[in-house]
Amino acid sequence: MAGRAVAISSLLILLLFVGFSTPILSDADKPEDLTILQSQDQNDAVSSPPDPNRFDGGDDDGLSDSDGTGGGGGDDDSDREVVDEKDVVVLKEANFNEILERNPYLMVEFYAPWCGHCKALAPEYAAAATELKGEAVLAKVDGTEEGGLMDKYEVQGFPTLYFFADGVHKAYSGLRTKDAIVAWVKKKVGSVIHNITTTAEAESILTTESKIVLGFLDNLSGPDSLELAAASRLEDDVNFYQTASPEVAKLFHIDQQVKRPALVLLKKEAERLSHFDGQFIKSAIAEFVFANKHPLVITFTKDSSRQIFENPIKKQLLLFATSNVSEKVLPEFQEAAKSFKGKLIFVHVEIDNKDGKSVADYFGVTGDAPRVLAYTGNDEAKKYVLDGELTSTSIKLFGGDFLEDKLKRFYKSDPIPETNDGDVKIVVGDNFDELVLDESKDVLLEIYDPSCGYCQALEPTYKKLAKYLRGIDSLLIAKMDGTKNEHPRAKPDGFPTILFFPAGNKSFDPITFDGDRTLVAFYKFLKKHASIPFKLKKPASYQSSKDSYENNNSVKDEL
Repeated sequence: MAGRAVAISSLLILLLFVGFSTPILSDADKPEDLTILQSQDQNDAVSSPPDPNRFDGGDDDGLSDSDGTGGGGGDDDSDREVVDEKDVVVLKEANFNEILERNPYLMVEFYAPWCGHCKALAPEYAAAATELKGEAVLAKVDGTEEGGLMDKYEVQGFPTLYFFADGVHKAYSGLRTKDAIVAWVKKKVGSVIHNITTTAEAESILTTESKIVLGFLDNLSGPDSLELAAASRLEDDVNFYQTASPEVAKLFHIDQQVKRPALVLLKKEAERLSHFDGQFIKSAIAEFVFANKHPLVITFTKDSSRQIFENPIKKQLLLFATSNVSEKVLPEFQEAAKSFKGKLIFVHVEIDNKDGKSVADYFGVTGDAPRVLAYTGNDEAKKYVLDGELTSTSIKLFGGDFLEDKLKRFYKSDPIPETNDGDVKIVVGDNFDELVLDESKDVLLEIYDPSCGYCQALEPTYKKLAKYLRGIDSLLIAKMDGTKNEHPRAKPDGFPTILFFPAGNKSFDPITFDGDRTLVAFYKFLKKHASIPFKLKKPASYQSSKDSYENNNSVKDEL
């Protein structure tokens, strides 16, 4: 019995000790009361569908599924059509060069197994391969497995189709149907060069066609004719002709006594005539035609936009000017363009018409003064501005520095607001460093598009978040119109994009918020990532109401 009593006594002492030793939580350690935020979320509860600006699941645009950097969607073979691809050659890095050398005409599809457009193309491509058997070979490369070939041929998306003629390739951008592919390839492998034997034929062609290549040869067959024909297969939008007649050559502005073979390109543009002075081989001829077939300067209109955006030359120099000023600066721009054939597209934008105004807005060009911008035209969409007088010399220097990547990048910006006293601070390109990159503050930044429905739906919640946190000096809630402002540290991935820049860590990439767009979710995200600790400061009116409610409950309990 004595032992049992000792054990009971020991247990009681232990319980008393544990009870007295339980720590009392400080205010800082107590869980926060987020009732006020939760009640606001309940009042504002709206289910948010997926943001179409951020995720595009559509598969009906006729364009590539992917930028080539990642997969998507999984490859469900259960509902895939069984395709007979017996005539499509499978290429890998190990056999690519061998197949290319053995076949003078080869079309290659770079695809991904998960790509929806590739799956849709498969039966059309296989049928085209069968129909073209004996004339050209159609092959395919799994881009997810053959990274070396993807890099070598600079494949950016799926599917990408290249046509190789005697080892030289060009992109196929036509319809993805059997008939379209067959017709296009047959044109490339067939007779694509036409003979001109009389001056009457020559005059008719000069009258009706806008772009012509003419070779002046000793004979209409033989090595020179074969080189010209091979070059012609690499061009889709220029007709090639050949003649052995000095009278015909004269009509095309070729000296009758010139050493043959000779070649010219004529087009109905400001620069009408271009003489070829290189080695008479297919690659040199094709390079000459590619560099000279476009206008020196393309005036931007809806009709000419495809000539700009679908051009294999991506880098552009753009002249923004009103119609009356264009008469003065356009000749200088055209003169400079002669030095960059085949390297840059020169675009003239008249900012006093509707089409030109929209382009000026996109590039952040304001005012009526003429300006010249350089534009990379790729996913990075880098822009550069030419400062100073616009002369052919200054434009040529600017273009050269652009090609050599020597220019300082231009970022568009709204004017800095005269007052910025709202709970949500307004960030523009020119005050981004001052507000967002302030090392003493944790900054939450929304990059938005005013026309975006999801941005509009978020605005009330974002304003309330800023209102409840406005008394916290270390924290800044801000927004920036991503359609009018740019900064190298703010790269939106659709709208809205919400980025967090922790205090003291502004040299690192920001943290992307991708949670529920509710007050509580935003608050918990900020608490987790903020470098400077903070607590929610409830409005006095809320605390007063809460105290009154608790006092009333206390009275009821006493009664």
